[in-house]
Amino acid sequence: MAGKKKLGKGLDAIFGEDIDSFLNDIEKNAQEKGGSSQELPINSIRPNPYQPRKEFDENGLKELAESIKENGVFQPILVRKSLSGYELVAGERRLRASKLAGKKQIPAIIVDFDDRQMMEISLLENIQRKDLTPIEEATAYSQLIKKLGYTQDELAKRLGKSRTNVANMLRLLSLPESIKAKVNQGLLSYGQARTLLAIEDEEERIALADKAIKEGLSVRQLEKMASGGKKKGDRKKSEEVKRDPFTEDVEDRLRKKLSTRVEIRNKCISIKYTDIEDLNRILEIMDVIED
Repeated sequence: MAGKKKLGKGLDAIFGEDIDSFLNDIEKNAQEKGGSSQELPINSIRPNPYQPRKEFDENGLKELAESIKENGVFQPILVRKSLSGYELVAGERRLRASKLAGKKQIPAIIVDFDDRQMMEISLLENIQRKDLTPIEEATAYSQLIKKLGYTQDELAKRLGKSRTNVANMLRLLSLPESIKAKVNQGLLSYGQARTLLAIEDEEERIALADKAIKEGLSVRQLEKMASGGKKKGDRKKSEEVKRDPFTEDVEDRLRKKLSTRVEIRNKCISIKYTDIEDLNRILEIMDVIED
């Protein structure tokens, strides 16, 4: 099938290169075998079950639909055969826009992808084209780790990112659902969401998230507010104790460096972590984790 020669290199043929070049190579390979693509009935194609992207720009889809009505679909979508019909591999925007345009068929290239390759190329296509929200990206990372058995380090290498970056993305999934929804809606940025992780109390997180949206707070402004967050039972006591400015400054620097709650009390430094993955992330930042 088209694309099999390229995929013969293994999964490393997908990772470590530009996704557009990879997809273009598949199309070129199909042309060399005679016929770049074939017209498939749109209603025979099911969505990619591993598509990490949940939100699609409706206005953008309408514009693409108008273009397709006038000019057709320039780049074929990628599909694989299933027990009944086909499953989409790549090109969901083109498929959705073609449906909006009232098209009954769409040009497609049939590729021989297994589930692992389906998951990976779906993630890469969206990440490299910056189509995912931070929460969608974090969810996709989590699925790859759970379903394919990757460690954070292995996933980071395949994505061309640092392990710290992957760990920070995954930590976003611990945020309350209401905050994650606001990130998906574009009301909160990745930087703002990550800053909210430094607040331990969930109600405080939600309140500060709402305040950030309402007042248009920058990440830096939010960091200053988050660094002052305390457990409810400690608020009154901490307000009564005059803090050493130097200690407060060091505490604040550590919070920002480690992206977590840090307290310095009675000559002791307390660093908060949520789980073993988060602990490993902190140890890696501190350069004390064993290889």
